[in-house]
Amino acid sequence: MRDAGLTHLLSISGLHVSAVIAAAYLVTLKLLALFPAVALRVRLPILAAGAGALAGVGYTLLTGAEVPTVRSCVAAMLVLIALAMGRDALSLRMVAMAAIFVMLLWPESVVGPSFQMSFSAVIAIVALSSSGPVRAFLAAREETWLRHVGRRVIMLFITGLVIEIALMPIVLFHFHRAGVYGAFANVIAIPLVTFISMPLIAFALFLDLIGLGAPAWWLVERSLELLLAIAHWTSSQPGSVKLMPQMGRLTIALFVIGALWLALWNGRARLLGFAPVAAASIMLMVTPIPDVLIGRDGRHVGVTMDDTLLSLRNSRSSYARDNLLELASVSADPIPMAEWPGARCSTEFCLLQIERGGRDWTILMARNRELIEERALAAACARADIVVADRYLPWSCKPKWLKADRGFLQEHGGLALDLSSERITSVASSQGQHGWWRGKADD
Repeated sequence: MRDAGLTHLLSISGLHVSAVIAAAYLVTLKLLALFPAVALRVRLPILAAGAGALAGVGYTLLTGAEVPTVRSCVAAMLVLIALAMGRDALSLRMVAMAAIFVMLLWPESVVGPSFQMSFSAVIAIVALSSSGPVRAFLAAREETWLRHVGRRVIMLFITGLVIEIALMPIVLFHFHRAGVYGAFANVIAIPLVTFISMPLIAFALFLDLIGLGAPAWWLVERSLELLLAIAHWTSSQPGSVKLMPQMGRLTIALFVIGALWLALWNGRARLLGFAPVAAASIMLMVTPIPDVLIGRDGRHVGVTMDDTLLSLRNSRSSYARDNLLELASVSADPIPMAEWPGARCSTEFCLLQIERGGRDWTILMARNRELIEERALAAACARADIVVADRYLPWSCKPKWLKADRGFLQEHGGLALDLSSERITSVASSQGQHGWWRGKADD
């Protein structure tokens, strides 16, 4: 689902909240219109908006009131108010009000991917829908129903493509990988979930009240299997996933500045936003891939060799393995260090020599916590440039450049080593100074 660009369907956010509120709004509006005594005396859009608001708030509370759900609910409330007042429902003022509401309740969410991705997607949708070319393309005209539906399908694809482009820098910054073909998958997946899966689920729950939900649940299962088949097929296509090393803060800042400029301005001045986006794209393409990646526990070590990642341990943990692969921008499975022809491994240590920056680097990595005779260990450390261990190493172990043992890693966190420039990037260097923990800055 992630590699196919469909993870937003798993998060209870804009699509789900909008579908629930829209259903409640339309059902209330049509039912009340059947009673002339009500329809002739009361503005039905106001009553329908109230019913939709109650349904949206109830659904938000029922699903746990997470940040994306609250953001979607607040935005939907503003849309309902605009509809009841006869105002334009989609505007950047609506997005701003929803963002202020979320930041008042959860200010810490601003730095998280959920907040950033949610509002980036909504801003992209609103900016696109309010642009002149899109308004002209969707304007009502005399045409056949086939052409009318075709224009909507084309617009759905364009919207998905714009959202994918808007979200890709944020996804790469936080997760180091992004799906490329999400716009194509969403053209089928969004209508499938909105008009088939969700109504079937609601219908099945209703039938469960009288014990007749089994046939409806069978249809739900078929629709979800189709959704998963779309995800599997899309993610398995060549080039469906883009992997990138850790993006710098200046790079993501330029992406955000350029994207906001493109969204907030009108006319030709909007095109100036492509300048910082282009600069950030160049900076991202030249971002170096780390030569050595060391986990905080010292157990997981990865060494990049062209398009291959050597792993110290053949870990059963897919989380640790995937982290190493994503940070190294490698899609193939890692190769165990002991199986690499250039490595010499015993039961206690692995020794690897690599050439970077015009010189040879010798890396000594502990495979377990077995005690080694101190003099032998000190001699091995003296011949190595880098020593990595998941335990405390004695004072006599003095490598030429870096001793990343348990004590060092507890202070600095995980490490990314760029040997060509002899630069060490640690997790602690990018963390704040808190009362309960203070990371040690890199030397």
